[in-house]
Amino acid sequence: MSDVTRILDRVEQGDPKAAEELLPLVYEELRKLAAAKMAHQAPGQTLQATALVHEAYLRLTGGVRDQWQDRAHFFRAAAEAMRCILIENARKKSRWKRGGRLERVELEGLELAAATPPDTLLVVHEALERLAAEDVPKAELVRLRFFIGLTNAEAAKVLGLSEPTVKRYWDFARAWLLREIRVIAAGG
Repeated sequence: MSDVTRILDRVEQGDPKAAEELLPLVYEELRKLAAAKMAHQAPGQTLQATALVHEAYLRLTGGVRDQWQDRAHFFRAAAEAMRCILIENARKKSRWKRGGRLERVELEGLELAAATPPDTLLVVHEALERLAAEDVPKAELVRLRFFIGLTNAEAAKVLGLSEPTVKRYWDFARAWLLREIRVIAAGG
C-alpha cells in the first residue's frame, strides 16, 4: 500500500490528523496538473488552477466521504470533483443575464475543460452525461482526460487499464461525443 492509501484509510476511520498528512502528498500533484492545463486559459478567466484544486480538495476531504480504496480511486474522485466545479462555474457564466448562449462546437480542438468557454463546456457536459448512461468506463476516461488533463498513460494507471485500451477508449469516446455534440447543437 502506498502512503496515500494508508492515509486515506486513516481519513476514513476519522483520524483528524490524517487529512493534514494527506494534503501535502496529493495537493501539490493536483495543483501541478491543474496549473499546467489552465495555463492555456483565455485571458480574464475567473477560475484559477489553485482555486480549482482547493475547492476539489475541500469537497473530497470535507463532509461525507467516499470509501477510497487506493490512490487511483482518490484521483478518480478528484477528477469528478473538478468536473463538477468546472460545470458549476460554466453554468454560472452561461446564464442569460450574463449573455449565455449555446453554440456548436468541435470536440477535436478541446484539450482541457478549464480552457473551454462556459457555453461549450455545458454542451460537452450534456454529451458526456449521455455517454455515461451508455458506457461508464469511457465516460470516466473522458472525465480524467478532459476535466483533469491526464495523459493516456496517466489515465491508464488510474483506471487500471493498458495504454492501448485507453487509446481505443479515447478514440471511441471522442467520436461518440462529437456525434452527440452535433445532435445537441442541432437542438436534439
